[in-house]
Amino acid sequence: MRSCAKYLLLLLALLLFQSAPLRAQFRAEAFSQSYNDDKASPKDTSDRLFSFKEYFGALGHKNTTRVGTLFAGSLVFVGSYQIYNKHYWKLPIVYGTTLGALGAGTYYHLTGRQDISKWCWVGAGVAYWATLLDGVISYKPNDFPQPGKATLYSILCPGAGQIYNREYWKVPIYLGGMAAAGHFWAQNETQYQRYRRIYKEATDKEVPYTGPIPAATAQYYRDVFRRYRDYSILAFFAVYLLQVIDANVFAYMHDFEVNDDLSLQVTPAVVGNDMSYAFAPQTSPAVGLRMGLRF
Repeated sequence: MRSCAKYLLLLLALLLFQSAPLRAQFRAEAFSQSYNDDKASPKDTSDRLFSFKEYFGALGHKNTTRVGTLFAGSLVFVGSYQIYNKHYWKLPIVYGTTLGALGAGTYYHLTGRQDISKWCWVGAGVAYWATLLDGVISYKPNDFPQPGKATLYSILCPGAGQIYNREYWKVPIYLGGMAAAGHFWAQNETQYQRYRRIYKEATDKEVPYTGPIPAATAQYYRDVFRRYRDYSILAFFAVYLLQVIDANVFAYMHDFEVNDDLSLQVTPAVVGNDMSYAFAPQTSPAVGLRMGLRF
């Protein structure tokens, strides 16, 4: 369980704390040239991943904001999506289900009824997840495609980003990959726990062990299935992250024109003095061919 928790925390860190783009070390003069007189807006920089001013201004309906900014804020301030979308009637449902399930789980946990408290906390998690998903679905403007919405769909519900991008054929591939990895994860976890228990029984000096599997064999298979379980966990989250990246990239490339019209056009051309920078100085005009490849 500790290993599973470690991988889950690593995944959560990757989703919440995306690092700023890495900067390569080039010569300073490479950045001193100006190719454009346009001055970029502070909103155009990728260094500002989250702005509290923009976020709370959007909640006050003073400005608009990106779906990703709302998602990051809604992870802490539950109900932010519903406030931004002006779906105020949903707020009692959001807070009632989430806080009610958390309160019930805490109460049953303190009273020693662990079986009931576990399911109450699961219910609180489902209500929290549904709140985020509802906010992404209701986010306006609803222009298509929106890479941010496609990415968040895949984060919250694997395969939903591909459905949003209308690439339905990819859904069984990713869901099948995650299901296979999850199957081997569970299977290897079961075998790992089995041989772990046998090894403990075989090495317990206080209780005589009469089982057919010696301690050395149990230790070997315990380590083997633990390693296979870890590989299955990595495969599961690798497929999960791949479908998130796929949804984001193909939402950006949705309007990229790809067709089978491949043609080569050759026309006569005169190379004049205005193109002399490509030749030696004092070059006279020349006649040649111009080729254009369309793809």
